[in-house]
Amino acid sequence: METARPAQLQRMKHRFTIDGSDQLEEFLERLCSKAASGVAAIMPPEKIAAILLGGGYGRGEGGVLKSDHADQPYNDLEFYILHTGNSLLIERRAREAVHSISEQLTKEAGIEVEFKLLSLSKLERSPVTMFYYDLISAHYSVFGDQSCLRSCDHHRAAHRIPLHEGTRLLMNRCSGLLYSEEKLLHEKFTREDADFVGRNLAKAKLAFGDVLLVANGVYHWSCRERHKRLAGLEPEPSIPSFRQLVEWHREGVDFKLHPSRSAARRFALNEELTELKKAGLTLWLWLEERRLKKRYAAPAEYALDPIDKCPETNKWKNHLINLHRFGSSGLGCATYPRERLLNTLPLLLWVPEITRKIDLLKFGQKQLFTSSRDFPSLVQAYQSIWRNFN
Repeated sequence: METARPAQLQRMKHRFTIDGSDQLEEFLERLCSKAASGVAAIMPPEKIAAILLGGGYGRGEGGVLKSDHADQPYNDLEFYILHTGNSLLIERRAREAVHSISEQLTKEAGIEVEFKLLSLSKLERSPVTMFYYDLISAHYSVFGDQSCLRSCDHHRAAHRIPLHEGTRLLMNRCSGLLYSEEKLLHEKFTREDADFVGRNLAKAKLAFGDVLLVANGVYHWSCRERHKRLAGLEPEPSIPSFRQLVEWHREGVDFKLHPSRSAARRFALNEELTELKKAGLTLWLWLEERRLKKRYAAPAEYALDPIDKCPETNKWKNHLINLHRFGSSGLGCATYPRERLLNTLPLLLWVPEITRKIDLLKFGQKQLFTSSRDFPSLVQAYQSIWRNFN
């Protein structure tokens, strides 16, 4: 692959990590150069407004995996190609070539390198989300003119991140707890399983505190700054584990900056998972009471409530999405598919008798389009929807 820098490529002093070695920083810089050159070679330069490195490395807080030999990258590299063309045409013409660059750099880097095509005009029109806030507020521009982002300044307003974004984050990290619980039930529990569980426990610890920040309108793109703000919040009276959430958040920040591969035993991981599940349920019911203006005493009461849990979505678009994704099974459904996840996650994670109570089981099966009756199969059905609507 051509590695020469294109004429438009702009460089600035940027650190990808807090304390990674010079060798790691140089390695990541070379990957950025190759990414920019590769994309510039397959797309008309006039159609590329900018190429941004997002995620932890784009924000200067990427993970450093320490080893006896050298510092290594840990997180994925996430590049966003902001284009000014027609989204359908750009996607059709560039998708395969961009995917080829992604595969080549992934093989070279030893970590996942992703490219996502993003319409600049769509970004300008889109409402504030956590993802857009993080990307626009802190990134590394590897190609293009930063001035193109001036029309996206509304995404820099953290206080405008809506509560449903906090719910989405909590759902995703609690989904990680669900997948971890399923792995802990395996007869054979491998080192890879232990690493998966340990990683997802750490992500949940960070997310629980972040959800509190979103709910209070003081979220920040930097995980270190977020922890300072969380530690300064007044404790929530209805969340008895508030101080524990602050401590867990510190542990989550430490893991994000200095990750490690867990080799903990099943029993220890299961104990930690149990504590996180308990705190997660309290946080879930607290957040959804604030968001939906309705109080729930138990996870099953929340799950079975027919209230629209994604009121921010467009019902007509939901009809088309359901029909496209689920075929005739989704015909006539006006709710966004993520609602199926919000309805079933609390049952799978916090109601252990779901497979024994016929009414709960039938409800879960209908939501997940499955006839499965055992826990692992229900989790698998849940995950098949989660992959598309997380």
